[in-house]
Amino acid sequence: MKLYIKYMVSLRCKMVVRDALEMLSIPYFSLELGLVEACEQTSVEKRAQLAKILIKYGLYLLDDKKSILIEKIKSVIIEMVHYSEELPKHNFSDYISEKLGYDYTYLANTFSEVKGITIQHFIINHKIEKAKELLLYDELNLTEIAYKLNYSSVAHLSNQFKKVTGLSPSFYKKLRQKRKQNLEDV
Repeated sequence: MKLYIKYMVSLRCKMVVRDALEMLSIPYFSLELGLVEACEQTSVEKRAQLAKILIKYGLYLLDDKKSILIEKIKSVIIEMVHYSEELPKHNFSDYISEKLGYDYTYLANTFSEVKGITIQHFIINHKIEKAKELLLYDELNLTEIAYKLNYSSVAHLSNQFKKVTGLSPSFYKKLRQKRKQNLEDV
């Protein structure tokens, strides 16, 4: 039985869900972002208990098909951008469609209808979050970050970064370093 969980987007969320499953003695064989594959059918009572526990941590057990599909789309994108070593070289639309087994137009229309933004904007927002993270680590230069995130050029990354954050990547990095230094001086 598959259990879909909204807002389960990090390793910390996975730990919360794992602990809740163990506390309720719900056996599972797979625990991924947004999805738990239970070994057996879960009773209505246990599902309600799990939902009650998860809600305390801002996580929600999903039931309706559209919400489940949206969470699947979000999980594929988050996994792809934040946790994969390398982003797919072909179109994101083909990648998402292939991963979920649905026509991309259907996925895109459903996502836009429910979330109010396009899948493309959701991907861009997550790519910029990843770029911010990589800038803070200070291990890669902007050219390497642009390459890692599949941007055609540093200028393309910089333009999207500024559009999303209001800051250039270099100004963002300087600002974060200045804040960090100010905190260390206290």
